[in-house]
Amino acid sequence: MSEPAFQRARSAEAKQAREAAILDAARTLGGVRGVRDVTLTDIAAAVGMHKSALLRYFETREQIFLALTAEGWREWSAALLGDLAERSEATPAEVAAVLAGTLAARPMFCDLLAQAPLNLERNVSIESVRSFKLVTLRAVELISGELGRLLGLDEAQSVDTVATATSLAGALWQMATPGPRLRELYTSDPRLSHAVVEVEPRLNRVLTAYLTGLGVRSTAAT
Repeated sequence: MSEPAFQRARSAEAKQAREAAILDAARTLGGVRGVRDVTLTDIAAAVGMHKSALLRYFETREQIFLALTAEGWREWSAALLGDLAERSEATPAEVAAVLAGTLAARPMFCDLLAQAPLNLERNVSIESVRSFKLVTLRAVELISGELGRLLGLDEAQSVDTVATATSLAGALWQMATPGPRLRELYTSDPRLSHAVVEVEPRLNRVLTAYLTGLGVRSTAAT
């Protein structure tokens, strides 16, 4: 039985709807399987189109997931800023807990944070990378403002804090999701149990130590 012919979007609104459907499919598949295991063919099938038709909307598989990474930066930074903005004062440990909690609550974003520099940025156009970097730059600028207000961090310290939090969240998520066979190995041998980590507690500990080690002030102490 032949598949129904794919109808190309003709209007700007139809094109936007098609792109949104593609992103939704990639988001769902990535959340279930992990970003690394989702192919362009998988995404096309989930949307109900041929891979060649999908390429009319996105240049590569990586561009789709890079768009979702940018979306993740916007969503995470908004949630983080919403929490921090409500605080008139905070300690380094409290800020670390908010950073760790908001990141750990977004597992696919953590996955994307690891994938973006490894491969997503490397198989898209320069303009796609530029657009993505501008999104992250704006998010970091806004977060830095709150870190400066609450902890007295300067620009370099704030940027380093965000970079530490996001890069470590990406790495820890990969360690926390080794796959069924490796997880069985790690849990079957007590000597290997350390190989599976819980993202939020470890990220919280590292960020607390990092911010405390900077020797920054907290508004609670001023």
